Amino acid sequence: MTFVVIDNCIKCKYTDCVEVCPVDAFHEGPNFLVIDPDECIDCTLCEPECPINAIYPEDDVPAGQEAFVALNAELAKDWPVITERKDALPDAKAWEGKPDKLELLQR
Repeated sequence: MTFVVIDNCIKCKYTDCVEVCPVDAFHEGPNFLVIDPDECIDCTLCEPECPINAIYPEDDVPAGQEAFVALNAELAKDWPVITERKDALPDAKAWEGKPDKLELLQR
């Protein structure tokens, strides 16, 4: 099993999670993070670090968010690894908890 970043991260991109990851599992896009399922070791460290609850075990992804399992795997192949915390996006607070942000994902 691996962990998955879901749409709550889109337009927020808090990076608290990447600092605790013991492997290079996180990849960074313009306005979203993903977890590489081939790198994730299921250590559970990242999940509680996410301030907006955007990380879930693959088997517990909320209903309607299942497409993010494949999306994380796909985008991790193209996006660079991120291992250090950065500031969230400037308007992150305004986007926290807003539903249906997939169409706002920048590749």
